Order: sequence, then C-alpha cells, then structure tokens
Amino acid sequence: MKIPSTVFIGYGNPDRQDDGLAWHILAGIAKKLGRSVPETWEDPFELTSEFPHLIFQLQLAPEISESLAKYEYICFVDAHTGDIPNDIQFGEVGGEFQNSPFTHHMTAEACLNLTKTLYNVGPAAYLLSVRGYSFGFTQSLSPQTAFLTAIAVDRAMDWLKSISNS
Repeated sequence: MKIPSTVFIGYGNPDRQDDGLAWHILAGIAKKLGRSVPETWEDPFELTSEFPHLIFQLQLAPEISESLAKYEYICFVDAHTGDIPNDIQFGEVGGEFQNSPFTHHMTAEACLNLTKTLYNVGPAAYLLSVRGYSFGFTQSLSPQTAFLTAIAVDRAMDWLKSISNS
C-alpha cells in the first residue's frame, strides 16, 4: 500500500478518561502498521520516513499550521460528548474559520484556515470523532468508548486504503 503524505493528529486529555481516546486510536493505527507504540501518551510516536505520520497533542495550537502545510491529507482525531448524532463520525473538515467554545485551543477548521492563510496550501482534511461516555480523572477508557475506539481504528485503516488507491 503506497500511502500519500498523510498525518493523523490526535488531541485530547488522556488524564480525563475518554477525552484521551485519540491517543488510543493512534496507538491502534501504529499497531496495525507494525510500528512501535510509545509507553506513555507523553512520549511521541516514532516519526518514520513512511506515511502516515502520527502526532498526539493535548490541544490544537496555531503552531501546528506549519506542520499541516507539509501534507496532502490530514485526519484529525478527537472525542465528542454525544452532541454529534453518530457514535463514530468521519467527514471532511472545511477550511473556514470556526470559533471554539473554549479560549485555550483551536478547532480543526481554524487550524486549516491558518494553514491556508500563512502557507497558501489547502490539504484535504478529515475529522474522525468518537463518542466519549466518561470524563473522570483516569487514563482508562470507559468500556463503551474502548469498544468504539477499536472500530474507529478499522475505519482509519479503511480510509488509508482508499486514499492509497486514488
């Protein structure tokens, strides 16, 4: 499988239970690709010469725009709290500016808008959003979200296959 320049950017707080599901999805993707998985979420995923690259952050920040400009495809990975009708949602992300309900982080749309403005590139971007059920103070996923996470890993791998064939 010849994968084009692609990055998965997962974000969330692994100390808040299901909010950290993106790290678990990236770890699942790494395993399916035969790559090593960091011992803790604080350690970076190994950056190989092969795509996809896997990046985990606590939150999206403006500095990520420089990295985004280097890829043809981006897949943001995050948790949602049930405000999205599907437990697993996968779809395109537009590059229009979107306000965040929080002041301490940016949305995927805002990051793409900044990338387009600063670097004049518009990578194809997608969001894989998975339902979180519990947001307590632990690093373990709830059973419901752990189940959905395994399905989301398979969805991510299917997407990789589809962009490899295009």
